[in-house]
Amino acid sequence: MDAVLLVSFGGPESVAEVMPFLRRVTAGRNVPEERLLSVAEHYFARDGVSPINAQNRQLLAALRSEFASDGLSVHWGNRNSPPWLADAFEQMRSEGVDRVIAVFTSAYSSYSGCRQYRENLAEAIGEAPIEVIKIPAYYNHPGFVAANLEHLEKTLAGAGDAAHVLFTTHSIPVAMAASSGPGGGQYVAQHEALAQHLMSDIADRMRTQFAWELVFQSRSGPPQVPWLEPDINDRIEELASQGVDEVVVAPIGFVSDHMEVVQDLDTEAAATAQRCGMRFHRVPTVGDHPAFVAGIGQSVRSVRDGRAPDTSFGAALPTPCVAGCCPNPRTPRAALCEVTS
Repeated sequence: MDAVLLVSFGGPESVAEVMPFLRRVTAGRNVPEERLLSVAEHYFARDGVSPINAQNRQLLAALRSEFASDGLSVHWGNRNSPPWLADAFEQMRSEGVDRVIAVFTSAYSSYSGCRQYRENLAEAIGEAPIEVIKIPAYYNHPGFVAANLEHLEKTLAGAGDAAHVLFTTHSIPVAMAASSGPGGGQYVAQHEALAQHLMSDIADRMRTQFAWELVFQSRSGPPQVPWLEPDINDRIEELASQGVDEVVVAPIGFVSDHMEVVQDLDTEAAATAQRCGMRFHRVPTVGDHPAFVAGIGQSVRSVRDGRAPDTSFGAALPTPCVAGCCPNPRTPRAALCEVTS
């Protein structure tokens, strides 16, 4: 029997869960306690609740509706908080599931967004006799593209023609970005390809050529380690000094409005823009947009049947992943959904 497994990052849902959650996220990285306490304040300001779990519950409900006619049960497991992946596997085993199609809440190739989840799956599955396959990175799937395009067009319709579009995603170490995806360098290339495709469609639909670029956010590593730049706040300040007075921020690197979106964009980047005298608009993430949900449905059915999912541009990435793809930057670990010979 087949099933679908939504695999995500997780987040705290009470004040008491915040510090244990942050320690799990940063385990082995020598992050100072004072840095964790600083980040924890963002959660404490929201009663210890990360938005990500509520967002995933909405997506889970939408996916269950999407797959109801297929007879596919849909489960959910996290890397860093309940519901745990190991518990999801135990539930599937008890229900007689022998093959599961994994869906990551990350649309791009990188260690943290793909291979690390595959490592988590390898650890969580234990002795469960379940085959695990995954849909490939879906940054170029028509459903993901359509959902982002609709949100972007609606937001731009409320901005001026001179607005500057900042596509944003999570910064990662430069070395991790360089080794991402088949052949390397795919993390940045995939974001840029989607942004280019979206802006081409926007130009056709709105008859306006907006200036745009890709920026990064939410850096968390030590200062001596190079991470992807420019940071969104630095770039907003630079644009203001160049006379730009309006920015439209499109977080295409994220599937839902989780903490990095509501804190780092809606709070911090918005404050930077206000300080610089700029108008600030933030495009919604895809969330449980019907086109995105339908796109996940098409990808799952394609992979289940041994076919490549649809794409709006470029080719679908291979699944299982190429051996050694998106390597662990610290210590090699076993990972599922990978060609081994």
